[in-house]
Amino acid sequence: MVRVFILIFIFISSNLLAEENTMILKLKDGEVKIELFPDVAPGHVKRIKELANSGKYNGVVFHRVIDGFMAQTGDVQFGNSDSKEFNLSRAGMGGSDLPDLKAEFNNLPHERGTLSMARSQNPDSANSQFFICFQPAPFLDRQYTVFGKVISGMEFVDKIKRGDSNNNGAVTDPDKIIFFKSE
Repeated sequence: MVRVFILIFIFISSNLLAEENTMILKLKDGEVKIELFPDVAPGHVKRIKELANSGKYNGVVFHRVIDGFMAQTGDVQFGNSDSKEFNLSRAGMGGSDLPDLKAEFNNLPHERGTLSMARSQNPDSANSQFFICFQPAPFLDRQYTVFGKVISGMEFVDKIKRGDSNNNGAVTDPDKIIFFKSE
């Protein structure tokens, strides 16, 4: 009887943990389900959840989208199309009002569907911006913090409006995050 109770407890606990680390990213074409990896990037996962669950990502544009590479978003300072601070020409230069994060580089590869934090040349400068890989990008491995992966809905990520390849992927009239929240 005790073994049955322990097995049931483990099953329920693992399901709750899985749900706790699953996010929904709503785009114009549908919902994207994302699994977060707190075991390898705890600080980054905590930040993403904090900003997402407080609504900071809602309305934020995909300001840099390079076909065959990635879609970048997350500038909650200048990239929120619903804010009076919105400035598409400055989107990608801002972050949140929270301090920058210490790098949590790990051995997870940058594969199709990987979510990773954007940063400046300083490894400890990630804040709120992140990108989703369209294709494998092994040259980024152990250089940027992987914190999650798309587990369903990648076909909706594939429909994000692409940017100008002659202008580092800058997007005019960009798509945006409708909402980003815990499942």
